[in-house]
Amino acid sequence: MKEVELRGPLAAHLEPRGYRLFFDPDGTDYFDAIALKGEEVGLVELKVADWKRVFHQALIRRGWGDWVALLLPRRSLAEKVLARAAPAAAQVVGVWCMEEGKVRELRPAVPSSGAPGREAFEPLRRHLRESLAMLESGLLPEGVEWRIVHPVRRGGPRGRALDPKLWRLEELGDPSSERPPS
Repeated sequence: MKEVELRGPLAAHLEPRGYRLFFDPDGTDYFDAIALKGEEVGLVELKVADWKRVFHQALIRRGWGDWVALLLPRRSLAEKVLARAAPAAAQVVGVWCMEEGKVRELRPAVPSSGAPGREAFEPLRRHLRESLAMLESGLLPEGVEWRIVHPVRRGGPRGRALDPKLWRLEELGDPSSERPPS
């Protein structure tokens, strides 16, 4: 099975709930699927191989959206992912699987609204929503690489960019903790 084969069932799962879906919207394969409903941004990581790193990948993407989920091609693989030791922050990541041609949510994605430190990532979410609006309006032609990852500075002694490729899992914060990302 290929990741692209998960797109149809995902659309059938989310579109009736009012989401508009974008698959690989910037042509870089950074985001597999983006689900947009009003201001809410959901991210779905489609995974058929290399599933052992999937929580890390999903948590890195989490800063861009309000929730994130993994979609795996079969229940047995999703159960392996759920049984795998993962950081506490991974408990907010939804784990979904394909079963009889439909998406089943084994663990729902937990929205991050109100989580400590989320305001630091609002520029990323705003940039993503604005870029998707331009794509929908035709201002950005499909297939044009629009570089979703851009440098947004944050405070701190190091002044590092909010480049998700540089994030560590602990920087994304545990939603139950009181400490925002450093």
